[in-house]
Amino acid sequence: MWRLYYHLVWTTKNRQPLITSNKEQQLYNYILGKAQALNCQIHAIDGIEDHIHVVVTIPPSLAVSEFVKKIKGSSSHHLNHSSNTSSDKFAWQEGYGVFSLGYKQLKDVVIYVQNQKNHHSQLTTHPYLEPKNAEN
Repeated sequence: MWRLYYHLVWTTKNRQPLITSNKEQQLYNYILGKAQALNCQIHAIDGIEDHIHVVVTIPPSLAVSEFVKKIKGSSSHHLNHSSNTSSDKFAWQEGYGVFSLGYKQLKDVVIYVQNQKNHHSQLTTHPYLEPKNAEN
């Protein structure tokens, strides 16, 4: 038995505001489906226009880096080839942040991620859980 929980964060290319309201739900639904296909469980997903947070359980048979690579690559491809999106090219920045957490922290981190828009609008983000700049 295993319980591996991760809080992942990554940004759009050059921190451009590419996660628009008309793309957001399509992006999140795609990531949920792709994670399920990889036998991973998404506990929470949210973000703002230039970055995304994902709380996920990843089985030990799949490296975290491989999970992120598959999610980022396939989701940008999906958005760029979907008929519902504009002609703007969607791309993710290289790299990501990852935080491991225990079961006792899971609920608090899920709540934090589910309230990303509120945290950013009210300036109540936790700096160590947010991307620092476009180079990260």
